[in-house]
Amino acid sequence: MNKPLAERMRPNSLDDYVGQKHLVGKGSVLRRMLDAGNVPSFILWGPPGVGKTTLARIISKQLDIPFFTLSAVNSGVKDVREIFDKIKSSRFFNEKRPILFIDEIHRFSKSQQDSLLATVENGTVTLIGATTENPSFEVIRPLLSRCQVYVLKSLDESDLLELLNKALTEDDELKKKKIEVVETAALLRFAGGDARKLLNIIELVVEAEESDEILITDEKVIDRLQENPVAYDKGGEMHYDIISAFIKSIRGSDPDGAIYWLARMVEGGEDPKFIARRLVISASEDIGLANPNALLLANACFDALTKIGWPEGRIILAETTVYLATSPKSNSAYLAVENAIAEVRESGNLPVPLHLRNAPTQLMKDLNYHKGYKYAHDFKGNWVKQDYLPEEIKNKKFWISQDNAQERKIQDYLDRLKNNE
Repeated sequence: MNKPLAERMRPNSLDDYVGQKHLVGKGSVLRRMLDAGNVPSFILWGPPGVGKTTLARIISKQLDIPFFTLSAVNSGVKDVREIFDKIKSSRFFNEKRPILFIDEIHRFSKSQQDSLLATVENGTVTLIGATTENPSFEVIRPLLSRCQVYVLKSLDESDLLELLNKALTEDDELKKKKIEVVETAALLRFAGGDARKLLNIIELVVEAEESDEILITDEKVIDRLQENPVAYDKGGEMHYDIISAFIKSIRGSDPDGAIYWLARMVEGGEDPKFIARRLVISASEDIGLANPNALLLANACFDALTKIGWPEGRIILAETTVYLATSPKSNSAYLAVENAIAEVRESGNLPVPLHLRNAPTQLMKDLNYHKGYKYAHDFKGNWVKQDYLPEEIKNKKFWISQDNAQERKIQDYLDRLKNNE
């Protein structure tokens, strides 16, 4: 029986690897380390289907290093210890330290991650972890401090088209058929930056045809996927599609849509903490200052979920979901920090005005640090006119209030302060 197309197309070298040019392209960080023959422990963070496992295998093959693998989904502390014993017993003197690849490392518990520390620290193995979750939240700090983190991106349109062309011209099974791609819009849309999903869709469409002469059109792709709603979802790639629909329903103030997508995740076995984290993000990004209580409730939801557990935790998620979906919306805080970051990137490290600097030593006082600073509480209304931005951008405005009751109240307060200066 033939392997799936995605497995047949798995590249064996960086030259065949599609995407992630910022990591593996000419002169990039991983390419330089590979050329030097020295790879430290690191974690690959990115969405499904962008080549995390493949990249780890290529590194092992190119450096001719023994490769051991664990899946965090079905491995316990005992499995980790057993593989370390196996590595120690099979390693010869002066042999390069092997690579231990742990897929979905974010699913390891704290005790499982603790069990990795000593062997990573003493150089028994080079650890390569793969995760779809933010390592800052999911990987313990001591382990994270011992690993570099490299971010993999969803494949862009040119990457996906390159992969499509490779599949049609290089795969032995597809070359037996006369395949013409008439339209690519549906292929690219449903792939969503995921290489594995793209190849699964191609395979689904091709296998459904009785003739060896095949035209791939948008209509045919959509029809095949409607007939086989999970056929291209091998390995749970709809994880990101559904969470996207969930967040967009909350943002669009549709409690019914939000609850439906929540139910899809609950029934699909999604990690409840993953959902709770997204609710916290949504409370800040999409509701923000229009209803500051949303963030408090989302945080309380996350905390209660860890205490209550499952299945009752679904009720806590539902309550928070409905509350966020029916709250007034504002992204003014999100836009403010994005505007400020853009300014920082453009203007660089502008000096802190002298009056805003601390002066804990006499030398600093002699240099006029803190001189002229006005202590707001010494003035009427606890406010005084004073510049708080560097001179070069002192008139810049980053936060702009939006049209909701809470932010109108905030803006009115600021206007009153300035009018009474």
